[in-house]
Amino acid sequence: MALFTKQEYLQRLEKTKSRMEEQGLEVIVLADPANMNYLTGYDGWSFYTPQAVLVALSEDEPQLIVRGMDVNGAKHTVWLSESSYQGYPDGLVQVADQHPMNFVGEFIKKKGWAGKRIGLEKDAYYFNIRWLEALQKTLPDVEFQDCSLLVNWVRSIKSQAEILFMQEAGKIAEQAMQTALDSITPGKRECEAAAEVFRAQIRGLPEFGGDYPAIVPLMPTGSKTSAPHLTWTEEPYKQEQPINLELAGCRHRYHAPLARTAWIGRKPPQKLQELAHNTVEGLNLTLEAIKPGLACEEVELVWRRHIAKLGLEKESRIAYALGLNYPPDWGEHTMSFRPGDRTLLRPNMTFHMILGMWMDDFGFECSESLRITEQGCETFSNFPRKLFVVD
Repeated sequence: MALFTKQEYLQRLEKTKSRMEEQGLEVIVLADPANMNYLTGYDGWSFYTPQAVLVALSEDEPQLIVRGMDVNGAKHTVWLSESSYQGYPDGLVQVADQHPMNFVGEFIKKKGWAGKRIGLEKDAYYFNIRWLEALQKTLPDVEFQDCSLLVNWVRSIKSQAEILFMQEAGKIAEQAMQTALDSITPGKRECEAAAEVFRAQIRGLPEFGGDYPAIVPLMPTGSKTSAPHLTWTEEPYKQEQPINLELAGCRHRYHAPLARTAWIGRKPPQKLQELAHNTVEGLNLTLEAIKPGLACEEVELVWRRHIAKLGLEKESRIAYALGLNYPPDWGEHTMSFRPGDRTLLRPNMTFHMILGMWMDDFGFECSESLRITEQGCETFSNFPRKLFVVD
């Protein structure tokens, strides 16, 4: 059973078609599993084999094409009528001379769409050169256009039902972060702490369960805190050691990441304390400055001016749009708080603002997932913003 009402899915489809018309497209082929979920409700760990959703201006429903063995999964998750989803033969899976996109191409010909203006998500994680070659071989006369991010932009403003899932994900993130802080005791192996975090993320709360996040817990220690995207090792935690924690709550594929830094020991080094204080101060100032109507780059400027006074700079963006997603990323790949992004903020846009300061041999992270409100913004989690000290 689909998570949202049929009316909500129809509204999403209508907005998607409006964007298609703006871009001069009559049919789009979607490969991003988050966009497939968004328009059909389909949810399964089947994205390691080719699958697609086709949206045509002339059709009342999207068309979902999955591996034959995954059709029953569609029955349990989509809002579509049975005529709007089908499976391709298993003989097309991972063979050299055939490909599931040949099936999709033949389906397009069968529907009479081969002469239409067709868009492909050419910059999606799950669309590659082999896919394109198979489609071009089956549809040699079609000049495919790029529709990457078309649906991502439709997703950028969340419904109240989506916001509820992200608020619940924020509560799961709080629990996961507290679990992490309770687990990083001297002598315990990093992998054991990571396992407890995973358990907290998936178990959720008594009121609602959790889901697997699109990104695993990022938990680097020691000098590795100078790097943002490291995970864990089998080494035990030691005294006088920092650890960065970037985790997320996930509820029905909707994410609320949360990052904090801890020090194992009695007294953190002065340079870490100062970096933590200045970063948290900048985060608070930037959050307070957010309001609808501002451009993304205007929000980033508040942070940049703050750290410039301290003789610091941060080259990377400080926030990005997020929400519904699958591995390997929970971001939506649309808006970012960075110089040059003039996208105007609107209510119910959602972001992960991560103030990560990664120096040469140490780092500090503090982040919040948030939504834009009518007056400013609100965070999905309520967790102290500070350098944590555990012993």
